[in-house]
Amino acid sequence: MNRVVHFEIQADVVERAIKFYKAVFNWEFPKWMDNPPYWGIMTALQDSKEPGINGGLLKRLCPAPKLGQGTNAYVCTVQVENFDEIAAEIVKAGGKVAMPKHAITGMAWQGYFIDTEGNTFGIHQSDKNAK
Repeated sequence: MNRVVHFEIQADVVERAIKFYKAVFNWEFPKWMDNPPYWGIMTALQDSKEPGINGGLLKRLCPAPKLGQGTNAYVCTVQVENFDEIAAEIVKAGGKVAMPKHAITGMAWQGYFIDTEGNTFGIHQSDKNAK
């Protein structure tokens, strides 16, 4: 079976996106290439046994979709320990709520947000008691 092994986030202002994702999720952004500029997105330490993937960050080459248009790419969801705490950090760091917290009954809490660059992403807190 083929699986997703890398994701990318496009940004109008790369430094602002790095600041946002560091503040919310504590991710690291090593610069991988100068031409064109490209940063890695390390979502876990190199030797981490946690499931998940790392990604890349680059300058957006075309306009982001306007609010209400929906997305024009895959939407990634980040597993979190405490939905409410991370949701507050997202808003504090300049993000916006796209779809509020809701239950996936018997499985988890899920919600969607817009980052400082207009990209949609989700957060997910496992909870078998969610309803």
